[in-house]
Amino acid sequence: MERNAARRRRRVLLGHCLRAAGSVVLLTALYYLAPLEGGFGILTVLTLVLGLLAFSVLTAWQVHAITRAEYPRLSALEAMATAVPLFLVVFSATYFMLSESLPATFTEPLDRTDALYFTVTVFATVGFGDITATTGTGRVLVTVQMIADLIVVGVIAKALFGAMKIGMRRRGGERRGGPPFVDDEEP
Repeated sequence: MERNAARRRRRVLLGHCLRAAGSVVLLTALYYLAPLEGGFGILTVLTLVLGLLAFSVLTAWQVHAITRAEYPRLSALEAMATAVPLFLVVFSATYFMLSESLPATFTEPLDRTDALYFTVTVFATVGFGDITATTGTGRVLVTVQMIADLIVVGVIAKALFGAMKIGMRRRGGERRGGPPFVDDEEP
């Protein structure tokens, strides 16, 4: 019985880790394979808006799913491993298209890797060094990302982890034979 429970714990944990890693790999691959050439224009703005809308819908769906998940903490971590890369890829694609259209927007023209690097630099708030926005359009877009970063880190993370707590409370009355993960117990 104990051996089966340990196998189940490993299988569940491995499943969550593989789905999270798969999401990161898939989003990164899509970013590098997407036809983003063509410069900055109405399509770029539309792409940014639709990407942020997709991010919002995904996050709302994940919040709901976490409250009903068998393992809310693992589900919340998996949700963050999907939502944050999606958020970063949306801004990276926008910076790449902006740089293609207006190369002087940044201190150097950005390829996809440079755009991703710049996006992560802004997200991590480590400051600017080798790449900075030099035009008004670039600075406005970076400012939008910084504000959105605060929302992602603050509000979205709070919503995901609040949903996790709701799911854990809901699950508390449904346990049979103890929780599969000690970490999933309420303090």
